[in-house]
Amino acid sequence: MSDEPLRVETTGETVGEAKWAALRELEHLHPGLDKASVRFQVLTEGERGLLGVGYMPARVVAVVDESAVPEPRDESAQAAQARELVERVAGGIGVRCRIDVREDEEAIHVVCGGAELGLLIGKHGQTIDAIQYLANAVARRGGVEGAKDVVVDAAGYRARRRATLETMAVRAAQRALEEGRVELEPMTSIERKIVHLRLKEFPGVATSSEGAEPNRFVVVTSE
Repeated sequence: MSDEPLRVETTGETVGEAKWAALRELEHLHPGLDKASVRFQVLTEGERGLLGVGYMPARVVAVVDESAVPEPRDESAQAAQARELVERVAGGIGVRCRIDVREDEEAIHVVCGGAELGLLIGKHGQTIDAIQYLANAVARRGGVEGAKDVVVDAAGYRARRRATLETMAVRAAQRALEEGRVELEPMTSIERKIVHLRLKEFPGVATSSEGAEPNRFVVVTSE
């Protein structure tokens, strides 16, 4: 691979739109490109003439060293779909991040890396959970046979989420002993498995899953 920088020139009504167009073109050329490696040169700021006459678009050049361009990937259709969705959402909310995708027998793991991921995670994980929910809903709506769960992670959020789920599971088990039955919030199969395993040895309760994907949930009952 050459060490010469990769360059694209794009236009837009504003500098921001021109930069976004450049990133999209680079992503199309090299899926999985680390956006943090892209440098921009603003050629023109863009301006509107009097009464809208004489409009001049903003022009930018985006430059990235080819050493930062990832090697071609061998991804399944669902993994590529998940990557594209997360990239589009992250870009849409203004988060520049590196996106790595790993696929195993149970799930597709989309991991976002970067310096500032708080906006992507959101308060109490609401944003990243919504992104994960959307990725799973899109996969199943597309009718992909044997579609796997999609797990979207950033800055170790899912490890913290696991701890939260295990605590939630124990509290639900304690309530079930008193009330007979407790229904938890909808979860992915990966998250439901965490709950099932945590309560497998909890005395006096049993767990099952009810509902249809992507709104399937765990039920904890007293035995």
